[in-house]
Amino acid sequence: MDVNKNSYTFAFAGIMVVVVAAILSFAATSLKPMQDENVKREKMQNILSSIGVEVSRDEAADNYQKYIAQELVINNNELKEGVVAFDVDMAKELKKPAEERNAPLYIADKDGETYFILPLRGKGLWGPIWGYIALKGDMNTIAGAIFDHKAETPGLGAEISTPIFMDQFPDKKILDEQGNFVSIQVMKGNAEGEHEVDGISGGTITSVGVQDMIDDCMKSYITFLKNYEAQNTAAHSSSTQNTNLATLSE
Repeated sequence: MDVNKNSYTFAFAGIMVVVVAAILSFAATSLKPMQDENVKREKMQNILSSIGVEVSRDEAADNYQKYIAQELVINNNELKEGVVAFDVDMAKELKKPAEERNAPLYIADKDGETYFILPLRGKGLWGPIWGYIALKGDMNTIAGAIFDHKAETPGLGAEISTPIFMDQFPDKKILDEQGNFVSIQVMKGNAEGEHEVDGISGGTITSVGVQDMIDDCMKSYITFLKNYEAQNTAAHSSSTQNTNLATLSE
C-alpha cells in the first residue's frame, strides 16, 4: 500500500476518527453513573451547607439522611403528590408559568430545631446561577445561604459563591412586620436593614441576578409556608389543650 497516496491518508484519518469516537463513547457511558452519583452527592452537600452542616462528598449521603426529615414538592401553593423533590429540575421548572412550577422544599431537623430549605435558580451575567436558602422555624429568618454559578467572572460575579457574600444572609428576614414578603435586596453598598445585603463590587449584573433569583423562586413558597405555620400552630394549641384537659381530669 502506498502510504503517500491521498486515499491512504483519508482512510487512515477515517479509521482513527471512528476508533477515537468509539473509545470516548465507551468512556462516557462507563463513567456516567459515577458522574451522576457525584452530582447527587454535591447537591446533598449544598443542601446541608445551607444549615451549617459541612461534610465531604463521601459523607454527604449519610448526613443527608440524618438531617433531612422531609422532602416536599409545592405546586401553586399546594402539596404535589407523585413527584420526588430531589429529582425536580429547577432549570426546566423556571421555564413554566409560576403557577405551574414544581418547587422542591426540604425540611431539616438539626439540634432539635426545624429548618426549611428552599432551592433557587436564576441567571447571572454569563450563565446560570443557583443556590439554597434555609429559613429558621419562624419561616422568616434566614439561617444560612449558599450560592454557586457556572461561568461568572472570577473576582467579580463569581464572588457570590464566597463567604464574604454568603455570610451576610444569616439573620436577615424575608417578611416585613406585617408579614408581607419583601425578599432580600442586594444593594450597591451601604446595606443596613434586615432585608438588605451588600452586592458584589464590579459584579452588578450578577448581584441583580441573585436578587431576582431570590425574589422569583421564593414567591412559590410563601403562601404554603404561612399555611403550614398556621396548621402547625393550631395542631400544637390543640395538643396543649388536650394535655391540660387530661391533667385536670386526673
